[in-house]
Amino acid sequence: MESQIKDSLNTLLAAIKRSDGPVIAAEMARLDDFLERGRAGLHPQLTHFLERRSYAKALMFLGGDTDIPAGACGARPAKG
Repeated sequence: MESQIKDSLNTLLAAIKRSDGPVIAAEMARLDDFLERGRAGLHPQLTHFLERRSYAKALMFLGGDTDIPAGACGARPAKG
């Protein structure tokens, strides 16, 4: 499922750059669906990013980046 999430995130972020509203809405709904269906099996930090719609951070996480900047949540550990 993580590869599907990554593909969806890439599509979403590209659509945001193009201001393509229908694709943005479709990919956000798709990501919400992935989150609900896969919540139990997803890494808690990925779940945290998806719940808060921190899509760029979710993509960084899936890409193996370990230097993801702290956000408004104060970098609290993800609930798992």
